[in-house]
Parts: sequence; structure tokens; C-alpha cells
Amino acid sequence: MKISGIWKKYSVSLLAILMIVILIFLPTGYEDAAIYEGTDRVRVKVLETDESTVISTGLIQSGEQRCKVEILDGLFKGQTAEATNMLNGSLEQDKIYEVGDISHVVISYDGDGILSIIMSDHYRLDKELLLAGIFVVLLILFAGKTGLRAVFAFAITILMIWKIMVPAYLRGMNPIWVGLGITTFLTFMVILLVYGYARRTLAAVSGAMLGMLVTCVLGIFFTDLFKIHGAVMPYSESLLYAGYQNLNLTQIFMSGIFIGASGAMIDLAVDITSAVHEVVGKKPDISWKEASISGMNVGRAAMGTMTTTLLLAYSGGYIALLMVFMAQGTPLTNILNYKYVAAEILDTIIGSIGLVTVAPFTALTSGLLLTRRHRKAEASVSVSEETVSQSQEIPSNPVLEGEKAED
Repeated sequence: MKISGIWKKYSVSLLAILMIVILIFLPTGYEDAAIYEGTDRVRVKVLETDESTVISTGLIQSGEQRCKVEILDGLFKGQTAEATNMLNGSLEQDKIYEVGDISHVVISYDGDGILSIIMSDHYRLDKELLLAGIFVVLLILFAGKTGLRAVFAFAITILMIWKIMVPAYLRGMNPIWVGLGITTFLTFMVILLVYGYARRTLAAVSGAMLGMLVTCVLGIFFTDLFKIHGAVMPYSESLLYAGYQNLNLTQIFMSGIFIGASGAMIDLAVDITSAVHEVVGKKPDISWKEASISGMNVGRAAMGTMTTTLLLAYSGGYIALLMVFMAQGTPLTNILNYKYVAAEILDTIIGSIGLVTVAPFTALTSGLLLTRRHRKAEASVSVSEETVSQSQEIPSNPVLEGEKAED
């Protein structure tokens, strides 16, 4: 019993760790891109800079910055060489290096000789790892075991997107079915890590998935109605020019609608399920209708904040665009008719509708699943009590008693 209890307690975490390990070593099929053959991607330290060939026109700079660098990794570690930083006249993409900066570069070589070194970008991986470490430590410090499981869920989500979803999309698989499959799996895994093997898991997963299906259907319908092409997604056209002309960008955009809202849906489903579970625990004889109404009341309170959260999440990256519209005096009717603005409105409103539907779905599934257990337990108790009372009320048979006495 002790071994089975320990296994039940830690099996979900062990399953999550196993999945993380498998996903880490799972190949995507795109590791050895042809453009990186005969190259070494390493860190360098900038020793000197030369801006004599940089052409400055106000804020815009073009030309090239030459840097003398010390190679810190790879085949040519310890050597010094000249690297080139190409400037395209774009503040968004260009970067200027200073002495002492650490940069990520691509070294083209032939045998033991360096052909060229192109400065890729500032090296940020160490800072990113530091930031991720702070996040993990704080999460575990304040949430304990639950925080550790949240880290597992976070890692699985990142790896599933990078190792499975993105390669599947690139191979031309149907983005909507792939997106639904992956979000279903992630929803189950995330909630399983929260609740373990319990009825609450099934209730929350059912409510969240029903909301996602509604979001998926509405997203497909209104994307066609709005006449939105998937090329509104940033960098999507670059895929077509890179040899992936057969990709259905519009379907990828459609899948992004319910994928983007799925996190908030999972959150709301867990909140409502936990509330119903607490209510049923405090009042075991509650009916499924009463439990569902309690869950719906919690959902009403959460929906207002959740939809606002979704709005801020989608619109936060478009502050500069809104400032451009206002600075140019663009009429509001024109703004709302632009394709990329309509795409964001579609994302936000369809995602919010999905959240609104998650609340009643989860309240209903929680009411049905979490109260049924108590009814079964009460029924079994009442049956056993009735059996005992009947056995006590059976009258004695004097004939049998006489036979026992004679024996």
C-alpha cells in the first residue's frame, strides 16, 4: 500500500519529467539547415570598432560597421579576426556594437581558414537563463510543490510548440487539427499536474476544451467573413519566400486564435472547478444543479477580469501602431477597417467569447462530475445500513433453534 501510495503521489511529476526529456531529445528535422553548412555559430568579444563606412541619415544608419573581435568558442577559439556588422537602415533590425560587447556571430570557414564573420546580434542567452532561473526559484519558493509542477507544465508547453507544432506546420500538416490536438494534450497535462488523477481533472479539461472548440469554430467562420489572410501575421511572408509556398497561412492564423486564448481558458476552468470542489466538500449533499450554479457565480466574477486580461495581452504590442494612427489623425472608421487591425479585433473578441463559454461549460461539468461521487458514496452507505437493519430484524426460527439444542 505504501509503494502504491507513493507511486500515485509522484507518478504525475515523473510522467512530466519523462516527457520533458523525450521532447528535449526529439529531433525537429530542421536542425541542419543548408544555409548553415560550413559555418560555426559562436560568441565573440568586441575589441575594436570602425564606423568609417557607416552612413548616417538622421536616425537611420546604413552601410557596415567593422569590428575586431576575439572568438570565445568553437573551432577558432582564442583567435582574433575582423567581423562585419551589416546595417540595413532599419531601427527594428539594426544594432551597433561597442568595445567590450559580447556578440553572437556566424563564422564561414574553409578547412582551417576563416572566410568571413557576420555579426548576428548581441549575446543574450546568459541573461535569458538568469531571468528564467529567477522565475523558477520564485515560483517554487512561493508555491512549493505546486510551483514545481507549474515549471514542468511551462517547460512541456514550450517544447511541444517548438518540437512538434512548428515542425508540423512547416511540413504542411493541417494547422487547425494539429493546433487542436496539441492544445488538447497540453490542457490535459497542465490540469493533471495541478489536480493529479482526480475527477476535477476531467471536469476542468472538459470545460476548457468545449470552450476551445467554440473558439475554433467561430474563428474559422469569422476569419472567412472578415476576409482576413494569414499574411497579416508578422514575418509570415518570409516563409513563402523561403520555399514554403504551399503553407496555408490563413489556417495557421485561424489556429492561432484558439491557441492564443487557450491559456486563459485553462486558468478559468481550473478556478471554477476548484470553487465547485470546495463547495461540494463543505456541503456533500448538494445537488449537481446547485453546485453548477455556484460554479457559474464564480465564473461571472472571473469573466470580467479574464476578458480584460486577454484584451491587454493582445493590444499591448500594438501601442506604437496606435500612436502612429493618432499622430496622423487617422479616422477611427479607417483604423477599424484596416486588415491587421481587424485581425487583432477578431483575435480579441473571439478569444473573449471562448472565455465566456468556458464558464458555463466548466460549471456544468464540475457540477455533474464532482457531485456524482458523493451520491455514489451516500448510496453505498445507505444500502449497507439497510442490509444491516434488515438482518437485525429477521425473526428467529424456533424449529431451527430446537434442532440446534438437540444437537
